[in-house]
Amino acid sequence: MIWCYLIGAALGGFLLAHGILEIHYFLRMCLAVCLAKCFKKKAHIMDMTSVTGLCITTDIDTLLFHMNNARYFRELDFAKADFYERTGLYRTIKKKGGSIFQGAATIRYRRFIKTFTRFRITTRIVYWDEKSIFMEHKFISPSDGFVRCVVLSRQRVVNLPVDDLMNELLGKTMKKQTPFDRLENGNAEHAKIKPSIPLEVAKWMEWNEISSANLRTDS
Repeated sequence: MIWCYLIGAALGGFLLAHGILEIHYFLRMCLAVCLAKCFKKKAHIMDMTSVTGLCITTDIDTLLFHMNNARYFRELDFAKADFYERTGLYRTIKKKGGSIFQGAATIRYRRFIKTFTRFRITTRIVYWDEKSIFMEHKFISPSDGFVRCVVLSRQRVVNLPVDDLMNELLGKTMKKQTPFDRLENGNAEHAKIKPSIPLEVAKWMEWNEISSANLRTDS
C-alpha cells in the first residue's frame, strides 16, 4: 500500500511540475549547456557556432505541418546558450560583475521547417557597440544548405563596457592559440579588428532608435 502512495505522490508531483513549469525547456537548456561545456570544442569569440534541432509535434502550429513561428525564438535560446558557453562570453561577463539579456530581435521567415525535419542553427557576432552585442542567427536545412530563416538579435550588456569585454575575450583567445593555430584557423587578423557595422544592422538600429523616440513621445 505504501508503494501506491509513493507512486501516486511522484506522479502528482510530476504533473504539478509540468503544470507550473515548462520542464522540457529547462531539461533541454541543461542539455545544451552540458554538451557545450563537456563535449564540444571551445570557440573563438568571432567564430560561428552551430547546433542541430528537430521539428517535432510539440513545435508545430495549427496547420500541423510546419514549425510554429514562436518556436524559432525558443530554439534560439539553446543556440545562444551553446555560443555563450563555448566562447566563454557568459562566464566572462559574470566574472566582471555584468549581466546580459536580449534587448531586441527581428526575424525573417523564408521557407517552412516541416514536421519531423532536422535543421541547423548558426550563431555569430556581427557587430558590437558600447552597450550591446549584435548577433546573426540562421536556420539552415542540412540537406540542401538553404537558409530557411534569419534572425538579428541585440544582446544588451549591463554594468560592463562592451568594448572592454570584447577586447579581453579577443586577447584571451589569441594567447591560448599557438602561431600555427592562428595561421591554420585564420583567426590572427579578424581577432584584432572590430567588424564594420553591416548595412542591415545599421538600418535596424536606426529603426529601434525611431521606435524608442516615438514611445517616449507617446508616454
